[in-house]
Amino acid sequence: MMREILLDTETTGLETALGHRIIEVCCIELRNHMPTGRHFHAFVDPGRDIDPDAERVHGISRASLIGKPVFADIADALLAFLGDDPIVAHNAPFDFGFLDAEFARLSLPPLSRARMVDTVAIARKKYPGLPASLDALCRRFDIDLSQRTTHNALLDCRLLAQVYVELLGGRQPGLGLVASRSSRAAGLAAPVARTQRLVVVTEAELEAHAAFLARYVKDPFWSSIDHSNGEPAANAG
Repeated sequence: MMREILLDTETTGLETALGHRIIEVCCIELRNHMPTGRHFHAFVDPGRDIDPDAERVHGISRASLIGKPVFADIADALLAFLGDDPIVAHNAPFDFGFLDAEFARLSLPPLSRARMVDTVAIARKKYPGLPASLDALCRRFDIDLSQRTTHNALLDCRLLAQVYVELLGGRQPGLGLVASRSSRAAGLAAPVARTQRLVVVTEAELEAHAAFLARYVKDPFWSSIDHSNGEPAANAG
């Protein structure tokens, strides 16, 4: 099965060139675009202050990060979880840029851009001219945003997992997808099982339908269709 990693980060600010750092990173494992329940999540002590504007967005204070591991402490585990698989992120160049800056400080190579899957780019291609923020896409796909009072990486990943499936065309009926116990335990978006049901129409219902149509339509063209094979009936004029 195809493996992908869905990723989100929170940072001290917007510019790596100004020395801003990662303070939270979350990754969710996907198989065939659906969460498996496996995830990686860590808060990071950036060793610097957080811009007030950034703190207002994600709600993470400098004080709350004192005593958390520094990025060097989580780098190996993060890289092991990422593996060599595609990485899905919303505004992926931002997250890739910050990860590359952290890896560079440790003399590690940058992430290959061939692995990048940017859901903002997908959304703008699918819905040109419409808002492509995560909030806007959640509203478009009727995904619950009630818990998103701030932007934190773990919740954003859970929301993006649902958005990503919808951007790819949604869950297809009849596939028999069932949420795994690990997905439910992790609180991740779970696929919905759907089944197809055959509806049998009785002769009485067919006669009532024909009588109803006769009141409004004279010689409807579909009366000449043999419904057993979809071809015109043999006695059609």
